[in-house]
Amino acid sequence: MTDAFAHLPERLRALMAMEYPRFSAAEMQRRRIALEGVMRRAGVDHLLVCGFNRSGSGVQWLTGWPVTNEAVVVMTPGRRDALFVQYYNHLTQARRLADAADVRWGGESTIASTIEEIDLRGGGRVGIVGPLGVAGYKALVARFGEVADLSGAYTRLRLIKSPEEIDWLRIGAALSDAGLAALAEGLRPGLSERDLADIVERAYVPWGGVNLIHFFGVTPMAAPNLCVPAQFPSTRRVASGDVVFTEISAAFWDYPGQVLRTFAVGAEPPPLYRDLHATADAALDAIVAVLKHGTTMEAAVAASEVIEAAGFTTCDDLIHGFGGGYFPPILGSRSRPAGKLPDMVFEAGMTVVVQPNVVTTDGTAGVQTGELVLITETGIERMHGAARGFARV
Repeated sequence: MTDAFAHLPERLRALMAMEYPRFSAAEMQRRRIALEGVMRRAGVDHLLVCGFNRSGSGVQWLTGWPVTNEAVVVMTPGRRDALFVQYYNHLTQARRLADAADVRWGGESTIASTIEEIDLRGGGRVGIVGPLGVAGYKALVARFGEVADLSGAYTRLRLIKSPEEIDWLRIGAALSDAGLAALAEGLRPGLSERDLADIVERAYVPWGGVNLIHFFGVTPMAAPNLCVPAQFPSTRRVASGDVVFTEISAAFWDYPGQVLRTFAVGAEPPPLYRDLHATADAALDAIVAVLKHGTTMEAAVAASEVIEAAGFTTCDDLIHGFGGGYFPPILGSRSRPAGKLPDMVFEAGMTVVVQPNVVTTDGTAGVQTGELVLITETGIERMHGAARGFARV
């Protein structure tokens, strides 16, 4: 395995080398017990865990099957899960990856097959986790009455990561770091934003990494017109004197890292960009200094007020939960709030991205820095090994 992953413990490198990596039976049972508790408290007899068009993390979390076109798990306490998938040719691999479930084709209508299965299991009250279309929802209500939406309760289960999940996130972080390192090495004038995406992905795809995001912002430092990375790469070519700021997430199955950095290309940053990045660094330092088990949302936001004190603001979210989804807490800065502060505190075992995207108040210039961290009883643990700072290439 490449030197980029030499720092990982042997157990993690062995996991990366497996034909298809697996969580332990004990971990999968932990998840089932937790979901059964959600069902019991909601008074439901059957839980449908839904996924559509590669969205819906609960299917993979419960069964091991990453959603492709469509998937629905019928979960009933004391019964084997039934997993309905689309398309028919996806059955072969789904049965290999979700081998604890009874995997079947969804037929002409996945929701009709699901309703038939619930009837065979005796009917009763139904709960849902994950995305389900209006037609499917109406069909369930017509047959079983009002359906309980348990997606919020499922999300709460995902906020605190198990030790095995943290291991998988360490791999995702290492894959993301590999993409960032490749970008730092390959970035040069003349490359298009599409070329940058190619460089990043080639660093981790051979090792089992899957692109979640690689966002790039490219603009001249002397006359900037962009403050936040774009979600889709363009044909614009990097020029000497540009700033390139990026947000990279490579996933190991459903467990990604996230690392954000800024590069000056072929020139020293002018005073505006030095001030922007110094403020972003100060904000990052201040936030991670207060994060630990029990830290309030207000304390985390207050730590970022160095941004406003410097005369800047933000465009992106300041902090967000991450790992299996984009989770609470989602916090903005004082001058660009992300909504009402959630009624919660940070807890040991949460993984969050701290990412002060410091920008000018007119939105013409900005920088990115930050990364995924693990909340502990006494502080944070870095999940990434990438060096911090405003890099020059």
